[in-house]
Amino acid sequence: MSETQIVSMTFFRYRGAAEKWWAFRQMGLAGPDLEQVEGLSFFKLLGSGGGNGFSILPDFGAYGLLGVWQQEDDARRFFSESDQYQLFENHSVEQWTIFMRCVKVHGEWDGSTPFRVTADYDPAMPLAVITRATIYTKHLWRFWRFTPPVSRSMEGWKGLLFSKGIGELPVVQQATFSLWENSRCMQDYAYKSRRHKEVIRRTRQIGWYKEELFARFVPVSTKGTWNGEKLLKDLPKKF
Repeated sequence: MSETQIVSMTFFRYRGAAEKWWAFRQMGLAGPDLEQVEGLSFFKLLGSGGGNGFSILPDFGAYGLLGVWQQEDDARRFFSESDQYQLFENHSVEQWTIFMRCVKVHGEWDGSTPFRVTADYDPAMPLAVITRATIYTKHLWRFWRFTPPVSRSMEGWKGLLFSKGIGELPVVQQATFSLWENSRCMQDYAYKSRRHKEVIRRTRQIGWYKEELFARFVPVSTKGTWNGEKLLKDLPKKF
């Protein structure tokens, strides 16, 4: 199995009105520069939700950058040498990046599947999950009435290490990134949580999504902290 592609998910924390405004503007301004980064085959600049992370109200103090890299060396070079990443780092007060290999994916993002399966699935290993969807306009009111309580039900769930609601466009294009101790913990939530089982049922019944994607990843390395904490301490700091 090829191990070429590597996926990175970075969260930046910003403090103060000027820096938060700078971060907000990058959602529209940074794309052309990132398109020129060598080896970056797919990327998304992502805002985040307020409260517990999945909310119709934004969190202007936290933003994300998802990257899919053709080669590991391309990712290493970006995070250690590039002016683009240095700019984000200089404006933010905290950064956390997780490097991952995809073990399972279905669905599409902007009409294609950006992730390739590059690692074997090991249910005993830590697991990262990205879910992403574009919501039909006609279903927005139902979706946002029902799903925030489902997201809140994740809080305190056994084995959940981190979760954050993220999105490209407010309200319409939404995603979730979550990190689990292992696959069993994630599946316990997915199939034993009453609220989550209900959202699965309603998704099938109503058909909320114009486009959706679900991907699982095995973490291979981390960089930085979040809320002052080093997540997945046992992983190497560099891949």
